[in-house]
Amino acid sequence: MNAEADNSGLAGVGLVKAYSGVTVLKSVDFRVSPGTVVGLVGENGAGKSTLSSVITGVVKPDGGAMWLDGADYAPSSPAEALRQGVALIHQETRLIQELSVAENIFIGRLPRHGGRVDWGRVRRDARAVLDSLGVDLDVRRPVRGLSMAVQQEIEIAKAISRQPRYVVFDEPSASLGESETEHVLERIRVLRAAGTGVVYISHRLDEVREVADEIVCLRDGSRVASWSSGSVPKEAIINAMVGREFTYEHVPPKPSLGHAVLEVRGLGRRGVFAGIDFHVEAGEVFGIAGLVGAGRTEVVRAIAGVDRPDEGEVVLEGRKLPCTSPQSAIRAGIVMVPEDRKGQGLNLDRSAEENLTLPWERQLARGGLVTRKVIRDVAAVQRRKFDVRGNMALPVKSMSGGNQQKILIGKWLVKDPKVLIVDEPTRGVDVGAKMAIYEIIRSLAAGGMAVIVVSSELEEVLGLSHRVLVMSRGRQRGILTRDEATPQRVIDLAFQAASANAPTIKAELSSAPSASTPQP
Repeated sequence: MNAEADNSGLAGVGLVKAYSGVTVLKSVDFRVSPGTVVGLVGENGAGKSTLSSVITGVVKPDGGAMWLDGADYAPSSPAEALRQGVALIHQETRLIQELSVAENIFIGRLPRHGGRVDWGRVRRDARAVLDSLGVDLDVRRPVRGLSMAVQQEIEIAKAISRQPRYVVFDEPSASLGESETEHVLERIRVLRAAGTGVVYISHRLDEVREVADEIVCLRDGSRVASWSSGSVPKEAIINAMVGREFTYEHVPPKPSLGHAVLEVRGLGRRGVFAGIDFHVEAGEVFGIAGLVGAGRTEVVRAIAGVDRPDEGEVVLEGRKLPCTSPQSAIRAGIVMVPEDRKGQGLNLDRSAEENLTLPWERQLARGGLVTRKVIRDVAAVQRRKFDVRGNMALPVKSMSGGNQQKILIGKWLVKDPKVLIVDEPTRGVDVGAKMAIYEIIRSLAAGGMAVIVVSSELEEVLGLSHRVLVMSRGRQRGILTRDEATPQRVIDLAFQAASANAPTIKAELSSAPSASTPQP
């Protein structure tokens, strides 16, 4: 690549980056031209996030050089990169929860008139950028309480409002449902048509193939393959990612043990959900499906004691639970792995070892103290059990997304619970980590645990579950057996009493893969 010979584009040659003596980018060449979309794929730990961090000024490379439209480019910070026209949209939201939607979009650059903030213009401009994304949202309301999907769309609006020349999307759809994702992809098409260069990082290969003009694959820090269009077989991308021939399929779960462990009776929370009735058997994987905003997460939060329901009851092995706090649910034997592993699930600055033992310090303490030996011993057991890779003594933020997710699941399985709730179990992890997490879930159920899986990926919830509860607008629309739970049947139930624009969204979802031909 001769970046200097062509004055247009954002380009890097021979980019190298190492952490603690471990080289994670190995002389990588990369380029995105104006008005094109480059899809960047690879397993967790392949170097995608490191490359995007170098491009956007989050970290400085240890070797190589970069150019921006013909000029030397070496941003010292994300703010410097943004000033030069390069924006990064993170997977995890970084919004200030107490501020309004409009304030978050224009934070640090609120327009002024006569020495005062022009709030009318702030709200008009915020409304305009959200409209361009197809997001219907009151810009005056605080961010706190909004779903992860909506917060991600605010992050996208925040970056796009600066009208950058190049935008790096790092897993923007990881917390979004299919209709919300289509809004993001459509906005990327608009940016491309306007001449903006886009780098799109995602583990959802269908999205990458749909929107990309070029696809680049990294493996173990090196550039190992590229394709000049998105019309490349998915199997070829996966084989390049993992470095071997790869077969991806769901294995039917073993039969459940036939007796109910958890019963949910008439559960409701005013204005959020109502009339939820189901039971979960020992050894069963019970899926909960529905569109983003259907109330899936809210229901399991109530079961886990995070939010207090207004009506109904949760019964565990014949005993009614108070549902007053997560601590009471944990003591009874119900644990929950939240969807936002970095914001709610893990302490990123603590070690992987410490994260595993944090909820159990009282039980593990000897003489009031938890010794380093106890922490290391517990961590060693969980590491072997869940095949965690990486240095367990380092801060967990240094690990790949797949290993972080294994730590988060392992954290709640130090003591064997009766019921495990997993919300979006494979959000933002690569195809190899997905398979490992699926095997963990299957093995836990095979061992007699009752498992509830909430997922916005239709293939995932159908492939894992014995039965599937489908929700729409806070209501239970049906419970389907594995044989009954076809994609079309789930979609039909998910759109019962849905909004007026449901037929349009339904057309987008109806192309979902069948359970017999799952796609990673």
